[in-house]
Amino acid sequence: MNMLDEAMPFKGFMTRGETVLLERTNPDTMGARFILVPFSEIASVKFIDPLKQETFEAAGFRGRLSR
Repeated sequence: MNMLDEAMPFKGFMTRGETVLLERTNPDTMGARFILVPFSEIASVKFIDPLKQETFEAAGFRGRLSR
């Protein structure tokens, strides 16, 4: 979700510096399949696929999730 409360479903991403390139799940109304978003504009990220603690640890998160 971005700062304008818009959900942006995506199936892939790449990062560069302070920006993330999102590959949209479906093109928007103009046919755009990719969107560049600065990290500072991202208000939240929801994970709909089941993920394991190891996935988050590989991304640098620390602590314990419930089992």
